[in-house]
Amino acid sequence: MNKSDLVTQISHELHTSKLAAAQLLDTVLDGIRRGLREEGTVTITGFGTFEVKNRKPRVGRNPHTGQPIQIEAGKRVGFRVGKGLKQLA
Repeated sequence: MNKSDLVTQISHELHTSKLAAAQLLDTVLDGIRRGLREEGTVTITGFGTFEVKNRKPRVGRNPHTGQPIQIEAGKRVGFRVGKGLKQLA
């Protein structure tokens, strides 16, 4: 399922236009992005937790040459699955 499929599903379930459903989904996704940027975590009960994680600098390998390369420190977004999603698996 992709974003377009989600918009279609939302529009059917809420009996609204695809434009309104797309705006609703964009608003939710923007809220998650803003929460990660400002707070570092976003928890949706029953779904899961998005969290910004700091990565330390490390040594990696160039896949073409096999030579070691230095990978800089950075931030990544991780997702921890909530109970509601775990029960689906």
